[in-house]
Amino acid sequence: MIGLLHGASLSARRKQMAFFHQGLAEAGYVEGRNLDIEYRWADGNNDRLPSLASDLVNRQVAVIATPGSTPAALAAKAATNSIPIVFWVATDPVEVGLVARFNRPGGNITGVAILGIELIGKRLQILLDLVPTLKSVGLLVNTTNRAATEASIREAEVATRVLGLQLLVRNASNKAEIEEAFGTLAEQGANAFMSTNDPVFFTQTHQLVELAARHRVPMISPFPEFSVAGGLMSYGASLDDPYRQVGIYTGRILKGEKPADLPVMQSSTRIETILNLKAAKALSLEVPTSILLRADQVIE
Repeated sequence: MIGLLHGASLSARRKQMAFFHQGLAEAGYVEGRNLDIEYRWADGNNDRLPSLASDLVNRQVAVIATPGSTPAALAAKAATNSIPIVFWVATDPVEVGLVARFNRPGGNITGVAILGIELIGKRLQILLDLVPTLKSVGLLVNTTNRAATEASIREAEVATRVLGLQLLVRNASNKAEIEEAFGTLAEQGANAFMSTNDPVFFTQTHQLVELAARHRVPMISPFPEFSVAGGLMSYGASLDDPYRQVGIYTGRILKGEKPADLPVMQSSTRIETILNLKAAKALSLEVPTSILLRADQVIE
């Protein structure tokens, strides 16, 4: 029996979970046949993760997988130093304290690292290309995901300084705070928005789309689901293959390999650009040809 711990919800991650199961199958494990899985979803509330991690430890699962949630990985690490943990994160796992090094992580934890925080500057540049009059950007962060949030803010501060933009940061760790943050940032003069990679912003994708439309403000997200749901634009790493890789590593550990001997994989997953032209027209935006040519998918 293994455990899966995540900061988002099953409904938000159902598509990616199929890739996690694919990875397990490639390693020889199929749920219901030769493997049982205990799922623990925080539904966008990171404060629940420590107790959910402790519950999995008490159930003596063989491995804890935490795909796509830095707070979940940190909660699992705090809960056990003996049960193997497999993560994937969109930040530097050494910087946030998950592992000592990439090649030999040591201890009971390993996993996958993808491009995430490093893409913040590119998202800001895309916003500036879309809105040449852009002066001030509102950044939504979740301070219950402290390590990743601090790194994201640092990256955004550097990028906005280079681009000559003002950065306005607002915490939003749940649905009510997201609504409040939009209103506050709009009042402060933010004329474009972006969110970090935190699972709460994935879980609340439809709310973000609705709020951006209501406030008539351009917004870019790391998650493709944002543009598919009607948001203006997304730019971020595909999440499918990292889930598969976590499944493979989990299976390898079940077969007896040690996390300390499995290097943290730096996934070369592709970066996807998705543009929603309907949202652009609603905002009266003239989309530059350069962005149309760059887009992997244009939704009309």
